[in-house]
Formats: sequence, structure tokens, C-alpha cells
Amino acid sequence: MTQDTKNMTIVVTGATGRTGSRVARAAGAAGLTVRAASRATGFDWADRSTWAETLRGAGAAYLVHPADVGAPGTAEAVGELAGTAVGLGVRRLVLLSARGEDQALPTEEALRASGADWTVVRAAWFAQNFSEGPLVAEVRGGELVFPAGEVAEPFVDVRDIAEVVVAAVTGGERYVGRTLSVTGPRLLTWGEAVAEIAAATGRSLAYRAVPARDYGEALVGLGVPSEEAAFLTGLFETLLDGRNARVEDGVRQVLGRGPRDFADFVAEEAGAGTWKA
Repeated sequence: MTQDTKNMTIVVTGATGRTGSRVARAAGAAGLTVRAASRATGFDWADRSTWAETLRGAGAAYLVHPADVGAPGTAEAVGELAGTAVGLGVRRLVLLSARGEDQALPTEEALRASGADWTVVRAAWFAQNFSEGPLVAEVRGGELVFPAGEVAEPFVDVRDIAEVVVAAVTGGERYVGRTLSVTGPRLLTWGEAVAEIAAATGRSLAYRAVPARDYGEALVGLGVPSEEAAFLTGLFETLLDGRNARVEDGVRQVLGRGPRDFADFVAEEAGAGTWKA
């Protein structure tokens, strides 16, 4: 940790979420003062009047929008919050983005245009998507339905994302103005990932691939607004076309070690009973 970050306060948006909660823990472990930013603490991405009080006096912020980083309106919100932060003297901003997501590029550009000392962390699909969030119930139920086909993905552990974010904040100028791509150490198809969970839990689990448009229609049937479902359909059609079927070394570049393996994540979660029916 550099001298100028030793006593820094970092604002962590999404502090109760999958990545934000880990960023908060990693930042605390690194000696930073964590200011959790969520609706529970009075911060709301949709209410700009809550931003200044949350940001004032901090030295850095981790930005993760509750909608997808490429969703309509996200670029505007991130750009405005980043501008507010810079105006209050919070110049060190780290944005969570998505690897290979063309729709995310306007949000990344909004951050760069804010005048902040920025870093973008582009992450692969999370390993924890199988243990937290909307897919978990399907895995517990015995069959995961998803529009990924046979495409392979280097699933990344969110703890690695969190440690990269904190290293970017505490690394002085080293990571300012850089885009970091973080993945896990090996490629797995969704079917192979589910098979590893099945082997670790001793359960019979299946993966069924469906076309993205069929998946979008199913989401509408489950109550997802049609505009959001249409966005997700287009997102899956691009992200899952094979463009991301490669491993990158961002974790090793930043942390000096290899990323956590999917098998280790599965063993931990299986031991904790995450996928018990």
C-alpha cells in the first residue's frame, strides 16, 4: 500500500452484493476504511440527492451499478456519479465492467470522460453465479437452463475480482488509466461446470441449453419486463458467441499469483451445503 492510500476511505457501492461485499472485506483487510454504500446506508443509484453525502471525504470509490453495466441508463448514471465524485475530490474510481460486452463500452467511456483517476476491471462470468443469485434455485432443483450452448468460459471467483479492485486502489499510479481483464485459470462449458457441481455434491444435475430468444421469452413469462428481457437476449447473443472463450492473466499481473480455480470454489460451496435441494 502506498503512503497516500494508507488512511484512505473507500466508498463501496453495491456493498451487500456479490462483488461489493467481497470488495468491502478485501478493502478492510488491506487497512482501508470502508464506507458501505447501499440503500440500507442511505445511498441509492436512482436518487442523485444521496450521492454527495456518501462520497464526501472519501479518497476512492468502487462503482458497480445494480443494472448490467451495459443496460440502458447505466452509462449516464455512472458518468454523473463519477463527475460528482471528482467534484468532491474523490478522484480514484474503479468500475466493474464485463469482458467482451460491447454494450458496456459507453459506461466505460463515461467514467474516462469524468476526469477521474480511473481503472476499469472487466470480469469474466462469476463462479458465484452458480451459488448466489437467480441461477441457484435451478441448480438446487436439478436442472440449469441457460442460453450458453457449448461455449466455454473461464469463470472467475469474485474474491479475485475484489482483491484486484483493492490492489488497483492501493497501487498508487500503477493502475490509473488501465483496463484490467480478469478470468479464472481454465475454460469450462456451462455443462462442464454443472457436472463439476454434480460430482462434488453427489447429486444428479443436468444442464440444458436453449436459444437466447427462447430464454428471453421465458423471462417475460416469469415477470421480467419485456424491455429488460430484450436487452438480456441481445446481451446473451453477443457475450455467449465464443468471443470470451479464452483465459487472460489479469489476476496474475495484479496479484502476483494465479486465479482461484472453479473446482476449489465448488468444493467450498458443496461443503457449505449451498446446493442441497
